[in-house]
Amino acid sequence: MAEDSWKSFFLSVFDYKTEKYVIAQNKKVGILYRVVQLAILGYIVGWVFITKKGYQETEESIQSSVVTKLKGVVLTNTSDSSLHLWGPEDYVIPSRGERVFAVVTNFIETPNQKLTYCAESPRVRDGWCRTNEDCIPDTEVIAGHGIKTGRCLKTGPNTTGTCEIFGWCPIERSRKAEKPLLGKAANFTVYIKNTIRFPKFEFSKSNVLDTEDDSYLKNCSYNKISHPYCPIFRLGDLVHWAGHDFHEMALLGGSIGVLIEWNCDLDKGFSGCDPHYSFIRLDAASVNKTVTSGYNFRYVKYFRDATGAEFRNLTKAYGIRFDIMVNGKAGKFNIIPTIINVGSGLALMGAGAFFCDLVLLYMMKKSTFYRARKFESAKNCKTNGEGVRKEEKSNKCLPERVQLTDLSPES
Repeated sequence: MAEDSWKSFFLSVFDYKTEKYVIAQNKKVGILYRVVQLAILGYIVGWVFITKKGYQETEESIQSSVVTKLKGVVLTNTSDSSLHLWGPEDYVIPSRGERVFAVVTNFIETPNQKLTYCAESPRVRDGWCRTNEDCIPDTEVIAGHGIKTGRCLKTGPNTTGTCEIFGWCPIERSRKAEKPLLGKAANFTVYIKNTIRFPKFEFSKSNVLDTEDDSYLKNCSYNKISHPYCPIFRLGDLVHWAGHDFHEMALLGGSIGVLIEWNCDLDKGFSGCDPHYSFIRLDAASVNKTVTSGYNFRYVKYFRDATGAEFRNLTKAYGIRFDIMVNGKAGKFNIIPTIINVGSGLALMGAGAFFCDLVLLYMMKKSTFYRARKFESAKNCKTNGEGVRKEEKSNKCLPERVQLTDLSPES
C-alpha cells in the first residue's frame, strides 16, 4: 500500500490542472467587465506607456554646471558719492559668475567712517541709558555698532540718552529711498550657460545653440518660441515672468528663482532633450509684506587719507538675488521596465475579473444561483477493491480517476 501511495504521488506530479470557467449570461456584469477592461487598458497604454513612458529606463542624478555673466552700466548721482558709474564689477556680488548672485538695485551709503567715539543709535534698544551705570565699560552693544565706554550721552537730566561707543563713526545711516537708485538695472542682461550630463547614458548637452556663428550670442535674446537656445535674459523680464514689477522689487530687494528643467527622451536623440525655464519669487514678499521681506546686505571699502588715517565707506545695498536651480531626468528604452509594466498591466486585468466576480457572486439578486454554479464541494471517498471511491456519508460512488479515453465516442 505504501508503495502504491508513493507511486500515485509521483505520477500526480505530471498531471496538468486547469481552472474551471463558468459562463454567466448576465449583461450587466458583462458590460461592467468590458468597461473595467477598457479602463485598465487605457490606463496602461495612455498613462503608463505614453505619458510616463513606462518602457524606458530613467535617471534623475543629473550633473550640472552653471556659469553666469552680466552686462550693463548705469550712472548714479548722490550727495554722498556724487557721480558714480556702475559696471558689472560694482553691482554683481559675487562677480565670479556663480549660479547664485545678487544685483545691487538700491543703496544707502555712509561715507568716511573712522574708528573713534560717538553716540550709539537711538534705534538700538541695548544702547539706551539714563545714567553712566547703564553703560558698562568695555561691553558690546547687542545688535549695535561698537563697544560701550561707560558714558551716557543725553540732552537733559530727565531724558533717555544713548551710550557712547567706540566704533566706526558716524554710525550707519538709516534713511530709506523713495525710488531705486539703480532702477535702470531692469535693462541689464545676464548670460546663463548651463551644461548638463546624465552619466548612466553618457549623454551631455548645453542650453546654448550649437552654432559656428560668433555673432549669435551678441545679437539674440531669449524667446521661448523664436530663440529657445539663446540663454541671454533681461533682468526686468526675469522679474516680470515671476509675476512682479522690477522697480517695486528693486526698492527693498528680493529673491528670484530661475529653474532650468531638463526632461530628456533619449530615444529621440538630441532633439528630445530641451531646457525648459520657469521663474518664481522666493522671498516672503511673494505672499505678503513682512519684516522678512526684501533682500539686503552690507559691504565696505577701506582707504587712507594723506596723513595715513584709515577710513571706510559703508554701503547698505538692496538687491535682487538670483538662484539658478537645475533639475531633470532622462529616459531611454529598456526591455526590463517594459516587461515589468506589461506584467503589472496583466495583473490589473486579473484584478478587474476579481472585482466583477465579487459583484456577480455577492451583489446581484441571483448571487446564490451563481455561487452554486461557481463553487463545487468535493467530499472524501474511500476506495474499494474495484478502483471506485465511496463517499463516507452516502452510497454514491465516483470514479477514482477520469481518463481522456473514458470520454471517447466508443466508451
